[in-house]
Amino acid sequence: MTPATFFTDPTEFEGRRILVTGGTKGAGEAMVRRFAAGGASVATTARLPRSQELPCEIFIQADVATPAGAEKVAKEVLGRLGGVDILVHNVGGSATPGGGFAAITEELWQQELNLNLLAAVRLDRALLPQMIDRGSGVVIHVSSIQRQLPLPDSTTAYAAAKAALTTYSKSLSKELGPKGVRVVSVAPGWIYTTAADAMVKRIAAHGGFDEETARQQILAALGGIPLGRPAQPEEVAELVAFLASPRAASIHGAEYVIDGGTIPTT
Repeated sequence: MTPATFFTDPTEFEGRRILVTGGTKGAGEAMVRRFAAGGASVATTARLPRSQELPCEIFIQADVATPAGAEKVAKEVLGRLGGVDILVHNVGGSATPGGGFAAITEELWQQELNLNLLAAVRLDRALLPQMIDRGSGVVIHVSSIQRQLPLPDSTTAYAAAKAALTTYSKSLSKELGPKGVRVVSVAPGWIYTTAADAMVKRIAAHGGFDEETARQQILAALGGIPLGRPAQPEEVAELVAFLASPRAASIHGAEYVIDGGTIPTT
């Protein structure tokens, strides 16, 4: 798929300090590039060393799914940038094998919760006080439509963690809105990324069939994508940039779905 192209105002985020977790590939990388193109000072994180040049001012190698990793990121961001104006919790994913609930061990449950819920909780706890003191800021939690449409063969724990993240985000919005800090969440459907390809491969390997059959199985489990294709990372990044911008100044406590129409109207 050809990446989407959007007009970007190079001064839109000028003077803004932004942290995007998990920003070296997929939608996270697209977010880093989008915010940097808008003039922001961007910090990002990843577990592994970055393998390509990114337009970020600060790269922090850390596993934010661990308390120590989250603490390292918070210390570096506060020390080097003095805080953040916009915090995007993009990091997430699922490594659970196929096989349904019985295949999810205690270790896998904890791993999925740490990555998809507690990473955001820990960084919020460390970075939100400076937003509250300033009386301004934006927090964006990247959830998933799987909180409503889980894939029982392989993503039960991931979906449960993302559902918890959405609920946590809503509660946080009620607490922080009166203090000048906006909180919103974004729920993507299937995004065309390397992580999505990895999930396809896991399902194919577990089922003993080819990858195209695995893709069709995912589409069937989701009920199909009326738009006819997954979202591009750049499209998700554009939505996140809009929600982080002053153009969305009255949007608070809501979750925005970007799924090509996958979730049916109820």
